Amino acid sequence: MNTDVKRQLELKGQLRIKIPEVRTSPVDHAIRILVRDVETVLGEVPKLVIGPEDVADLCIRYAEHKDNCPQHPEAHGFRFHSDGRNSWMDIVGYDELGIVYGILEFSKRFLEIHPFWFWSDQLIVTRPKIDIPMMDYDAPLPKVRYRGWFVNDEVCLIGWKEPYPPSREVWEPVFEALLRCGGNMVIPGTDLPRNGVHYQVASEMGLWVTHHHAEPLGAEMFLRAFPGKKASYKEEPELFESLWREAIEKQKDKKVLWVLSFRGQGDKPFWEDDPAFDTPEKRGAMISKVIRKQYDMIGSTVQNPVYCAALYGEIAELYKDGYVELPDDVIKIWADNGYGKMVSRRNSNKNLRVPSLPEPGDKGKHGLYYHVTFHDLQASNHLTMYPGPASFIKQELESAFDHGADDYLLLNCGNIRPHVYALDVIRELWSTGTIDVSAHLSQFINRYYSTNQDELKELYQSYFEAAIQYGPNSDDLAGDEYYHHPARQIIGHWLQGKRYQPDSRLIWAVGELPFDEQVKAFERQLEHGIRKWGAWLKRCDDCFAKLGLDDKRRAIDQLRFHGALHLSGCQGFYWLCRSYEEYRHQRYPLAFVYASESKWCYEKGLEVLRGSEHGKWERFYQADWLTNIKSTVENVDTLRRFLRIHGDSPDFFAWYKEYLMPETEKHIYLENTHRNPLSDDELAKRLKEYFQSKEAIS
Repeated sequence: MNTDVKRQLELKGQLRIKIPEVRTSPVDHAIRILVRDVETVLGEVPKLVIGPEDVADLCIRYAEHKDNCPQHPEAHGFRFHSDGRNSWMDIVGYDELGIVYGILEFSKRFLEIHPFWFWSDQLIVTRPKIDIPMMDYDAPLPKVRYRGWFVNDEVCLIGWKEPYPPSREVWEPVFEALLRCGGNMVIPGTDLPRNGVHYQVASEMGLWVTHHHAEPLGAEMFLRAFPGKKASYKEEPELFESLWREAIEKQKDKKVLWVLSFRGQGDKPFWEDDPAFDTPEKRGAMISKVIRKQYDMIGSTVQNPVYCAALYGEIAELYKDGYVELPDDVIKIWADNGYGKMVSRRNSNKNLRVPSLPEPGDKGKHGLYYHVTFHDLQASNHLTMYPGPASFIKQELESAFDHGADDYLLLNCGNIRPHVYALDVIRELWSTGTIDVSAHLSQFINRYYSTNQDELKELYQSYFEAAIQYGPNSDDLAGDEYYHHPARQIIGHWLQGKRYQPDSRLIWAVGELPFDEQVKAFERQLEHGIRKWGAWLKRCDDCFAKLGLDDKRRAIDQLRFHGALHLSGCQGFYWLCRSYEEYRHQRYPLAFVYASESKWCYEKGLEVLRGSEHGKWERFYQADWLTNIKSTVENVDTLRRFLRIHGDSPDFFAWYKEYLMPETEKHIYLENTHRNPLSDDELAKRLKEYFQSKEAIS
């Protein structure tokens, strides 16, 4: 191995890159990325050459015996040569993914194009030349064998560009980022139309494809294929097996991690639609039978299959209690609760928090399904960055690795763009098995920002400190959905005339209290959140004032964006709670003003989304259907109209006359010329000024 650090390979001008004569689709994709990256940095399109007689600056090839390349899948490295006149570099790979990773490692190390360059709008610096120390290199073996993303709840990716299902234009940057992170598997989207290109593009770029636990083997959902039939394996085994057989035949020649599972239609326990399975024994026996059938069907058709079983929700409980049996060579996948904690997930108000990790002595292979973003209609983060500290993710994943769950890591990555920091944390963890969170954050910031790195680091570190802690557990931290789903539930409960009974849907957050007290409990939490998020945003603004234009735009999109959504949500929900308090005391005009304040604050959240849609990001948040800020605005507007009926109806002139009309006019005005009612917004603004002048509003 050449260790002379003084020797440098100088690359400049139009590079000559020798490529293999016989290439696979993944290698061709990676070569196109390399050509684009080299042109971006050096300013000239490199020339691709084929043939042993050609002289080249870079040579991309499969490793040979003389290279002493590690002998394991995906191994890759660099080899340097000189013949006295010319020096060159070989990028060598054990297999096709080895070559892909070698190319992307070259791009990262020497062209300084980082894993999330596209998603973080990295400013790529052009240079006249690149100097590379001529030191051979072999990539270390990753900690996790199968590592990748579940592109789940991906509504922003769906709504970003006009075609549906999303086209290559959307998927290629997703899969490139995953490959740059060292990922090798993907579930490319959730329940997308089968005529989409998502699976095809993932395979073309070299990724293993795996499946959603609700769609075992990647098969068509039963009721979609057989509408009108009863989705019961007990009654229709041949129909279920026909779907599995079709899925196996379609994928048998691709790189597939076969997920074995049996849940009901719509991602729920199958016994909810089949009450005959009324004991754990019956349920476990059916799941075991179905999984064994799927296992045997795959094994009879596919060479050297890789099997997985998702121990998600009720299946994990049945497995831990001994009711589910799995073949020995199946990777057992354990899931976190959606909030990053390796315990069972909360189901409505039921939150048992049963540890979700293999027990000592549970032999075989184990892996993880983990979330840095989630959608659960309660308090999850969907549009905003994971609200917990990186040290929490480190603790959970390192502990899981210690329990032997390191064969597989599937990460819910959502819409990528809002979650790049947490995704990069896990990139480090699945690569090395551990992370120094402080050093990693410094490196992360230095990759994407050119100035004020220390202040930016402090903002990233303090982000989680501003999150509302709504429960006793360390992972009970409010994401953006906390300000919207419970708020809309409160409005619905209120307007349906149910306010004299608790809203059972809110017990998980504030307890089984009278409805008035449930709303008050939210108000107290939100008041605290407003102070913390307001202070954090003030620190952001002080820091960003010192940044250049490019860094400032990036910092607003990647950092301030999240705090602004939290603050607008906090404020909107807080004023909604205040409106309810005035309503129950029959102070309807003030309740109307506070509901208007709520609407205006929530509308600031929409402004935050629109402000982030610039350049290539135009329309990115158009399909915000899950947190759905627009729906919250509309719900509050409905509430405001409801409140105006209380005293201002039917002519919608009474509040104007009582509070805003000059005293002298009240006694002499003519109704036929003074009955043009103010709009809700105008009335609310003027009533707000009136009540402030009377010190009746706070």
